[in-house]
Amino acid sequence: MTPSTHVVTNQPPPLADYDVFSQDAALREAFARHVGDEVAEEATGELRALGEAAGSARAQEWGARANEHRPVLRTHDRFGHRIDEVDFHPDWHLLLGQAVSAGLTDAWSRPHGQLRRSAGFLVWTQVDAGHGCPVSMTHAAVPALRAQPELAAVWEPLLTSHVYEPGLRPATAKAGALAGMGMTEKQGGSDVRANATRAEPLAEPGVYALTGHKWFCSAPMSDVFLVLARAPEGLTCFLVPRVLPDGERNAFRIQRLKDKLGDRSNASSEVEFDGTTQGWRVGEEGRGVATIIEMVAATRLDCVTGSAAIMRQAVAQATHHAAHREAFGGPLIDKPLMRNVLADLALESEAATALAMRLAAAYDAAAAGSAQERHLLRLALPAAKYWVTKRCTPLTVEALECLGGNGYVEESAMPRLLRQSPLNSIWEGSGNIQALDVLRALQREPGALNAFLTEVGQAAGGDHRLDAAVKALLHELSDLEGIEARARRLVERLALVLQGSLLVRHAPPAVADAFCASRLGGDWGGAFGTLPGTLDLAAIAERARPLPEG
Repeated sequence: MTPSTHVVTNQPPPLADYDVFSQDAALREAFARHVGDEVAEEATGELRALGEAAGSARAQEWGARANEHRPVLRTHDRFGHRIDEVDFHPDWHLLLGQAVSAGLTDAWSRPHGQLRRSAGFLVWTQVDAGHGCPVSMTHAAVPALRAQPELAAVWEPLLTSHVYEPGLRPATAKAGALAGMGMTEKQGGSDVRANATRAEPLAEPGVYALTGHKWFCSAPMSDVFLVLARAPEGLTCFLVPRVLPDGERNAFRIQRLKDKLGDRSNASSEVEFDGTTQGWRVGEEGRGVATIIEMVAATRLDCVTGSAAIMRQAVAQATHHAAHREAFGGPLIDKPLMRNVLADLALESEAATALAMRLAAAYDAAAAGSAQERHLLRLALPAAKYWVTKRCTPLTVEALECLGGNGYVEESAMPRLLRQSPLNSIWEGSGNIQALDVLRALQREPGALNAFLTEVGQAAGGDHRLDAAVKALLHELSDLEGIEARARRLVERLALVLQGSLLVRHAPPAVADAFCASRLGGDWGGAFGTLPGTLDLAAIAERARPLPEG
């Protein structure tokens, strides 16, 4: 018999058909400590069901195909009529259908709603991050819309519905709707006060004609958009539906789809309003930024959570590969240097998850009336958005390298994670915008710093390196001379101290010790895999490995 020339050995099995929630110790534990006893069993059951769906081979195929087959713009039908529609692969709709039915656009009507939704968002985003964009914006539109109660009465039930119903129809004819956002213009970028889109009042009270161009408008097939435009009294927020109440299409011209580095399953577009575009005012004229800032705060939290999701999936893939791949006489995960790398990646991922869940719990408490938690969010949210999203890309690169050449191949899904990893650091304000926002909070809202120090103070005495880091942070805050030039360093310290305090209070001793030794104590080379050799690296790496409970 002729021997086979192609025998596959020493290749890890696919990481598929596992529970993404239950096999993530950091997420499972963080969720449990924040959720109330009255809903813990129900909420945990929901997340386990979503985790099983997210870990299924079927869902992983949905994510792969939705990215492989990009959205296609159709500006006109075959008769020449303007239609401005985007065609998506069927798996895009399956992904969105699962997200909506799981309540990922509904955090506003349930106990611990933001925490439950954020945990679900972290789970389901690991299948595909692109469709998370319309999910996030739909969820975040609700608090902004509440500035105009009569509009909220129509749209909030649709945006928080657990029914996904694609297709452009009047809102009254649908069981569920998605929302998008149109703020950025080509001449201003993050400086929305430079926006030039005009809004002229029409005869009907509260209705305006919009004329202008938006440089980035994601998910243009959504049912409705929150848009900033310049009304007679200044920059104002408007609700712009794709279909008007009488069933006519609104003048919403999709000029082109962006050819992006990542986020390929999602359509990002440039759109134009031609003066016949109708928008309904949301909030007061001239108060557009103040109105839409509620939406921005919610989507910034999703940037943190979405990055934590990418980091977790990257670490899961790396630890799974290393546990099943043998080299140099044994499993990779048992090699001291590889174990150091995996443990370091696991630390970064767990710290990001713990922080995301703490912010989600604060969001719930602030919505229930806690001024302390509202102040904490004012400082901690932009700091977390800056730091966690910045750490996502280097972590993903290192995790990809753990798979060697296999990680550089599209079939591994690691290149998709890598392409996606920088997005959340750009979306909703890049690093400098977040750093400046932290300075603004420190200078204008003293309650924010007090709330932050109260939060980290709960870990006082738990680790001498954390205590020293808090002292050094206070020293830096006492010197405001030239603070803008060193704002990034300050924000990094704020985020690390907050992460350290959470891990010292809640994580296993091995995790807290390693985080404080490396991120706060200075005993770290900076690159992943340079943790002190005296730490319990095996316990940290094994904790991050996706395994069934028990």
